[in-house]
This record gives sequence, structure tokens and C-alpha cells, in this order.
Amino acid sequence: MGRQCHGHAVKSGLAEHHYVCNALLHMYCQCAHVEDAVKVFEMVPGFDAFAFNSMINGFLDKGKFDGSVRVVRSMVGQVEQWDHVSYVAVLGHCASTKELLLGRQVHSQALKRRLELNVYVGSALVDMYGKCECACDAHSAFEVLPEKNVVSWTAVMTAYTQNELFEEALQLFLDLEMEGIRPNEFTYAVALNSCAGLAALKNGNALSASAVKTGHWGALSVCNALINMYAKSGSISDAWRVFLSMPCRDVVSWNSIIIGYAHHGLAREAMRVFHDMLSAEEAPSYVTFVGVLSACAQLGLVDEGLYYLNIMMKEMGIKPGREHYTCMVGLLCRAGRLDEAEQFILSNCIGTDVVAWKSLLGSCQVYKNYGLGHRVAEQILELKPNDVGTYVLLSNMYAKANRWDGVVKVRKLMRERGVRKEPGVSWIQVGSEVQVFTSDDKNHQWINQITIKLKELIDQIKVIGYAPNFAVVLHDVEDEQKEEHLMYHSEKMALAFGLIHSPEGATIRIMKNLRICDDCHVAIKLISLVTRRRIVIRDTVRFHCIEDGVCSCDDYW
Repeated sequence: MGRQCHGHAVKSGLAEHHYVCNALLHMYCQCAHVEDAVKVFEMVPGFDAFAFNSMINGFLDKGKFDGSVRVVRSMVGQVEQWDHVSYVAVLGHCASTKELLLGRQVHSQALKRRLELNVYVGSALVDMYGKCECACDAHSAFEVLPEKNVVSWTAVMTAYTQNELFEEALQLFLDLEMEGIRPNEFTYAVALNSCAGLAALKNGNALSASAVKTGHWGALSVCNALINMYAKSGSISDAWRVFLSMPCRDVVSWNSIIIGYAHHGLAREAMRVFHDMLSAEEAPSYVTFVGVLSACAQLGLVDEGLYYLNIMMKEMGIKPGREHYTCMVGLLCRAGRLDEAEQFILSNCIGTDVVAWKSLLGSCQVYKNYGLGHRVAEQILELKPNDVGTYVLLSNMYAKANRWDGVVKVRKLMRERGVRKEPGVSWIQVGSEVQVFTSDDKNHQWINQITIKLKELIDQIKVIGYAPNFAVVLHDVEDEQKEEHLMYHSEKMALAFGLIHSPEGATIRIMKNLRICDDCHVAIKLISLVTRRRIVIRDTVRFHCIEDGVCSCDDYW
């Protein structure tokens, strides 16, 4: 219809008229036909703020940053003619391309013209600084706004969430409500994503209830954020419930539930949802195949994974990226084909990808291929000399082989390079309070009750076959001292606290800052058996959903 109108304007001799050109630009950009918009733009004589603004937004909406760069460069010399929409458009370009220097220069120009007090320009500044990882500057731009609306509040919350300042983002949500500002669907989505970052299930449930009361629960962005929050908080069944209740879904909805299932070790469910997605004629995206290949890796489906990577993605016009290749490395490792995994890394130009090498290193430990493991560790340390996890895995390999001289060598190297092992920290929410535990912390206010509970649990699981795994203790000390050290690992302390303070039969959810160790994994599986509790642990690798002595990871992580 727009093209027909354009044709009529050409026949009428009005196509080059100033207002007609601007209307055509706007129409083509809104209809996502940027190429046609460019042809019209080239006919616009001189500088016209509306035309330039339309072109920048058109390129940004299509993700064509090279095009927006060209338009911005041609605008710079005409800064005196910019209107407030021009500032918003150029700042949007800076945010999308993370051009902080240009963003600061535009901010300076806005200050000269007192436009930083304009709520639209101010919100764009907040967004730009947030995406350029300058949360403090984003907050400063927000604070100077004389009038703050829901858009500016949502923008600063988004800036905090993007920079992983989740608690601060949730505090802003409370401040917003105290100021009498009514949150919209995007505000709720940002707050729920902050809960996802903290795995704060109770806060997420409260926000969900609030969204129901205000009539925002059914909004697509809110439902997508709810799926993400439940999946990252260890309640994948609730994520699935939200997914089923959605009145309409987009590719983000499908991706969130597929990746959620994959992270919970429910690979078959992830694959089932993927096939449902294809049946619903929803086109998979780049992210979809990251989840699908992760699921294939958990199931050891090498041939299927190669089919999706080499054939289906090509048919759908999706170019494989680093994440897909890294998933394939994990898939080959899971199948025990470690040499093939090494060759795959080298042959697919991801030899500089530390994540891929670390996946192979972890598998070398699982399959006790210490020779390859040492070689891979050396490769990682060449790329990233201060990677703490690599030193720990290398030290673990030496310890499991009773090579204490190797452990000493690794520790000496860490001291020389100034690398420190991050202490194990676990946290658990009981009621409205979050309790934090550090490994070997004997000063916690509940330490006496926790110690009694831990000893009771250890005695119970020893009866059904538990034997402390001294290989994960990196100190060459007596076995009695090793056993005590293992007992006071942070996740065991958090679990004991949860068992003491939660109702009988309640699910226990624990978060950990490091990969769960082999001994804790075995012990907690047995504890779930003797206590008849469902225990969900989120470590840096994945979720471990443990029930009746069985973990969703199939003992591979």
C-alpha cells in the first residue's frame, strides 16, 4: 500500500516534496524496508532533522549499525540543527554500538543546550550509559531529571540490571512505587529479570502477584521475564506453567523455555519443546540453536548435533557462532571423544576461546585423561594466565593422581602470578532472609546447630554408602582433617541450615558461586534420600535438581 502511494506521488510530481520525502522515509523504515528508505533519503536535499532521525532509527531497528554510523557521521557537522529527537536517535546509536566516547560528546552538546533535562533525552542518556557499562553515570543522568516518568525509571532499572546490579534495580522498583509512579509491563519485566539474576524466587513470586493485580501479567514481555525468572531460580515447572498459559508467544518465549530445560538437565524436554516450536511454525533463531545443541550435549547425541549445526542452521540462514561451536565441543566431550573435541576446537577457528578449552579440560578430569588435561591447561593459561578455575582444575588432577608435588607446583605458580582462589560461597533464602555461608567459616551465628546437623547427616549417609572423597581436598593433611574440611563446604552448611529452618518436605534451593565439588554432589544426593527432600543447587555450570538420590545432571557437569 505504501509503495502504491509512493508511485502515485511520483506520477503527481510530489515525490521530491519535503514533507512527502519525510513521510516516505518514515513509512519505509516502519515497514522494515531500509533499502528503499535509503533511496528516498539520497533525494533529500541538505540537512533535515526528521529525515536523519528516521534513517538512524530505521538502521538500528534492523541491526545495521554500519548504516547508522554513516548517517551519524553526516549529522555531526549540523549539531546546531538537531532537535531533541535527534539526540535520542544518536544516543540510541551510541547505546547499540557501545560508542561511549561519542555518547559523552553528545551528552556534552546536550548540556550546552540544557536538553539533558528533557525527559526523553535524559532517558536516552541513561540507556546509553547503561549499555556502555557505566551504571554510575546512568544513575547521575537519571538523578538530574526534574520530572521522572515511568520510562526514565525503567531505563535506570535496566541500566542496573544490565550491569548485574540486581539488588539496586529491585530497590529502584520499590522507590518508584513510593514515588507514586505506576510501573508498566516493561518495568515489571526488568524487575523480574533482576530477580532471575539473584535467583530470588520469593521476590519474583511477589512481583508476579503484583503484575496480576495491575493487569500486566498477560503482557508478552512480562511472561517472557517470568519464564526466565522461574528457570533461573530453579523452578522449571513454574516456568513451563507460565509458558503454557501465555495467550501468545514469540521466539524469546520458546528460547527461554528451551534453554531453561537445558540448564536444568532436562534435555529430552528441551528437544520436545524445540520440535513443538517447529510444528508451531515459529522460526528458530541463533539463540534457539544454542539451547538445542546444549540439550544434544547432555544426551550425547553427536550425529543429531552435527545435523543441526551443519545442515539445519544453514537451511535457515543462521551462521554458526562461537557459542554453537563451544556447545559442540561439550557434546563431543560428553561422548568421551576428547581427541575429536580438541581437533574440533583447532579446526573451527575457536582456538582462542577459553570457554571451549575449559569445557575440554573439565571433561579430561571426568574421564581421567590427565595427559591431555595438562596440555589443555597449559593452552588455557597461555590465553588467560590469571584464570583461577584452570589452576583449580589442574590442581585437582594432580591431587586425584596423588601427585602432591604437582599441587605444590601449581600453588607456587599461583603465588608468583598473584592469582588467588575465590572462596566457596553459598547462599539460601529462608523466609524473607538470605543466609550466606563461606567454606570453613566457623564464625556463623548458627554454626553450633549447623555442626550438629551436619554430623547427624554424615552419620546417616555413611550407613548407606557415603565415603568422603579426599581427592577433592587440595591439602596434604591427615584424613581426619580432610574429612572435617569437606564437612564445612559452603553448600553443605547452607543445606544443613535449610533443613533446620524450612518446613518438613519443602524444596531447598541453594546458590553457589563456584562449581559444586564431587564430594558435595555425592553427599547431597544421599542426603536427599535420607531426608526425602528435593534439593536444587545452582552453581556456575548448571542447575542440579536432586531428588530421591538422583541428580538431573546424570553426574556429568
